[in-house]
Amino acid sequence: MASALQNSLKRTTASLLQTQSRLTSAAAATAATRALSTTVSTCQATTSTSPPSASDNHNTISSADSSSTSTDASASVPPLKLSKEQRELLEEMIRVDQAGELGANWIYRGQYAVLGSDKKVGPLLQHMWDQEKHHLKVFDGIVSQYRVRPTALRPIWEMAGFALGAGTALLGKEAAMACTEAVETVIGGHYNDQLRELLKIDHPDIAELRKVVKQFRDDELEHLETAIEHDAQKAPQHELLSNAIKQGCKAAIWISSKV
Repeated sequence: MASALQNSLKRTTASLLQTQSRLTSAAAATAATRALSTTVSTCQATTSTSPPSASDNHNTISSADSSSTSTDASASVPPLKLSKEQRELLEEMIRVDQAGELGANWIYRGQYAVLGSDKKVGPLLQHMWDQEKHHLKVFDGIVSQYRVRPTALRPIWEMAGFALGAGTALLGKEAAMACTEAVETVIGGHYNDQLRELLKIDHPDIAELRKVVKQFRDDELEHLETAIEHDAQKAPQHELLSNAIKQGCKAAIWISSKV
């Protein structure tokens, strides 16, 4: 039985690494295509723009006057005075964080589908899942606030998250906790890296974003501790399973930053 499980986990690891390689190549190609498309669009817009007429100026002033009383929430967001590099970094961070919280939601959804009726593990999964739901809701708002393009791979992360959650839960409670331990180890470290970068940007809005990232980092580390306390490291082939999941998480972070 142990030998069969080990062989199964080895095949899973090899499959994850192969998928990581394919997604990385696809991400690079997509990023290059998007950059080329943006360049072409910019050139077309530049060549087609003509100087505004007096009537255009009048209409623009009138529109500005009428829109000054608008209650549109997005209009109240002040533009961030950031360098190009800082803006790109911020967009990558927010896109990755939203994608990560999305994936975490579906991991817990999958685990709860299998273990939700367990009187001991079920309430723990529900508590952690509820926190991830809150995280995702907050980052959905941040994506809108900062006008960041969300990941184009949302359906993939949803399916992958559910498969990972349900798959590890089917291996047992310990394997489900080992999954949480591995995921939250990577995410906790990722949030710490982001906090160090955000400390370099002096802006009131960024200060608020730092508070959000710090709180969510603490929540993820709480999940990590909970998983360890509930026998995560007693899972069959723990090291092999944990390393495979960690590598998959790291690949997902990189891909989501680009696509």
